[in-house]
Amino acid sequence: MARYTDSVCKLCRREKQKLFLKGQKCFTDKCPIESRNFPPGQHGSSRRAKISEYGVQLREKQKIKRSYGLLETQFRNYFEHANKQKGITGDNLVKILESRLDNVVYRLGFASSRKQARQLIRHRHLMVNEHIVDIPSYLLSAGDIIKIREKSKKMDSIHGSLKRVKDSTYSWLQIDKATLAGTFLQVPERADVPLNANEQLVIELYSK
Repeated sequence: MARYTDSVCKLCRREKQKLFLKGQKCFTDKCPIESRNFPPGQHGSSRRAKISEYGVQLREKQKIKRSYGLLETQFRNYFEHANKQKGITGDNLVKILESRLDNVVYRLGFASSRKQARQLIRHRHLMVNEHIVDIPSYLLSAGDIIKIREKSKKMDSIHGSLKRVKDSTYSWLQIDKATLAGTFLQVPERADVPLNANEQLVIELYSK
């Protein structure tokens, strides 16, 4: 499957904000945003060109897409799905993205980034409702229980990541660190999701 393989720190610099793609590094002074908060490239620090309306919309789309680690076709498909649902399309889009298994594994703290969460899932370390699920894009429903497989509970990467997580970080998730299990209580409301982006600009972009 196609996947971005270049330095993910360049993506954060391009969007001029932390997208939290590098795990623990994002929470330290080693994060490039701390010292080089400008687009990558030879002329990145000197770019002062005025951004067009299309450019602003594109940047918001790229910001959201890259935050969740999606390719263009995947992201466009989610938009089409959200557009067919009742309610505000932008809110629906964020709710769908937050319901992805890789995102929930990351939010629960079992992984330090969504990329690491996808790796755990693909390597069959996760179970949903007592069944092994190895599809990162699997969409969870309210009440689903996500847990680490018994044979994987001693993995240092999982315990190291859990140290940064508080028990009640997100109201729509519940975590039991003792058993390495979490519950997806409900699909979150847009206002509760810590996503620094304007999804309405994405709607305008795709509606042209």
